[in-house]
Amino acid sequence: MTYQLYILFLYTFVVSKNRIMKNISLKMDDHIFGETEEILAKIDKPRNRYINEAIDYYNKLQRRRLLKKLLEKESNLVKEDSMSILEDFENIDYED
Repeated sequence: MTYQLYILFLYTFVVSKNRIMKNISLKMDDHIFGETEEILAKIDKPRNRYINEAIDYYNKLQRRRLLKKLLEKESNLVKEDSMSILEDFENIDYED
């Protein structure tokens, strides 16, 4: 099975808020390109803007996943100490 790839060229230009766009060459699988084109025709959004928003969304998703891994790792590092401290507190005899 072969896939046709489409190459999209994004050109550098200055946009509002002093952001500069970067040139990239993007290769997409044929089915992804076709689906994207169908969606773009329905939502009337430029392809470049759509791709930028999709990558921005995916970057946020990946940052969350990385943060989750980091928090799990750090939580596991202090788990034994936390349990030990909890035991100490549970063993304290509180007097009223």
